[in-house]
Amino acid sequence: MNFLSTTILLFLVIDPIGNIPIFLAALRSVPEERRMIVTLRECLLGLVILVLFALFGQVFLKLLHLSETSLGIAGGIILFLIAIRMIFPTSDHMFGSGTAGSEPLLFPLAVPTIAGPSALATVLLLASRDPHGFWTVMGAIGVSMGVSTLIMAASGSIAKLVGRRVLTAAERLMGLILTAVAVEMLLQGIRTFVMSLR
Repeated sequence: MNFLSTTILLFLVIDPIGNIPIFLAALRSVPEERRMIVTLRECLLGLVILVLFALFGQVFLKLLHLSETSLGIAGGIILFLIAIRMIFPTSDHMFGSGTAGSEPLLFPLAVPTIAGPSALATVLLLASRDPHGFWTVMGAIGVSMGVSTLIMAASGSIAKLVGRRVLTAAERLMGLILTAVAVEMLLQGIRTFVMSLR
């Protein structure tokens, strides 16, 4: 994958637009003057976790004796499930809304809202699939997280400006695109597996 497609994929997986309601709920009990600092801190923690997974992806695969083919198929399935939840959201969020009366630290914003299972699996897959494209993956992580941080830092203003319906429509559109990406990733993993049997 090239830089642009990798960046778009990571942006869709991180899903900052869909995360706006989660950030608003998790920061509800945080004083207004602290919300920007907390948002930037959580985004930075999420970035660090994603970078660590990109750096040590190969080591992780070797320790667990996982092949890139199995990781590709698993990543496709996870992305597909996340995309389905984006298109058909449930009333209760799988990650909850944070700890009432306290300032969230690492959970639930950095992990798993930003650096969730789908994002970690995607970074791990991208870094392990093309070791020579390491800096492409790192650059894509940086750009996608930079844009995501700007969106989540402005979550309150965006929610007031566009309204809940527009946010929901945008998330479902992103989910639709991510579904196609997930199916392509799954098919590529299956294709690789079939070729290995010959």
